[in-house]
Amino acid sequence: MKVHNIFAVFVVLLMLTVSISGFAVVQEKNLVGWWLFDDGSEETGNWDDIALQGAKFEKGQLVVETGKWAHALGYKGPDITELSLVTWVSLDSYAKTNGSALCLDKRTIDQFCAIVWAERVEKQWMPGSSHFRRTADFPKAVTEKETGEMVFLVITYEDVNGQYEITGYRNGESLGGFKATTGLRTWPKDDAEAIWGKRHVNGLAGPGELNAHIEESRIYNIALTEDEVQAIGKGDLPVEPRGKLATRWAKIKR
Repeated sequence: MKVHNIFAVFVVLLMLTVSISGFAVVQEKNLVGWWLFDDGSEETGNWDDIALQGAKFEKGQLVVETGKWAHALGYKGPDITELSLVTWVSLDSYAKTNGSALCLDKRTIDQFCAIVWAERVEKQWMPGSSHFRRTADFPKAVTEKETGEMVFLVITYEDVNGQYEITGYRNGESLGGFKATTGLRTWPKDDAEAIWGKRHVNGLAGPGELNAHIEESRIYNIALTEDEVQAIGKGDLPVEPRGKLATRWAKIKR
């Protein structure tokens, strides 16, 4: 190989390395759950593979329907007290079905936080929780139009003097927030469950349904800031889930 060809290859590799290293996942160290839905695997290694309860994977999305949902068990990560729930979802039905696009539940007791569809107000996303202890209507909640568009949703739960300050975001725009009236809760190793479709469950049964295509979901054990939410919404270009390199860098689904 000629010297200038070797140099050209070196330059290309250097540029690729710099490009890849320049893109980082927001709050990567606090990302404790990450699902891309090409299959049942979870990218941080903290969860067992997704168990489909009638739901299916289709073209890189999780498809849930009435009576067809999914969950992931076997959580092996750090305790979750502060948290952020993140999901990209396109509704197939706008009926008031009260299910979730992402729920973090505790397996041993009724203790959950979730991004819930229309439980209190028709055609609005809301923060669902056990006994409404971490639930109120967001001050700037959006009434969804029946467009079928993919919506980027985030709910953050920040520890402020021992109580949750809960804030919602839709497509990077703040929906406002409120302070919960009860104290903090924790989801520890071996006692956490991620759920899609049902609002929450007890074993293999639970209330709520959702008819939707879910593109990606994440759980952080930190309350993301508004700037961080916006960075994710613009595409933080995931690089190395579970140690993989450029194959994931090339996969930008939004």
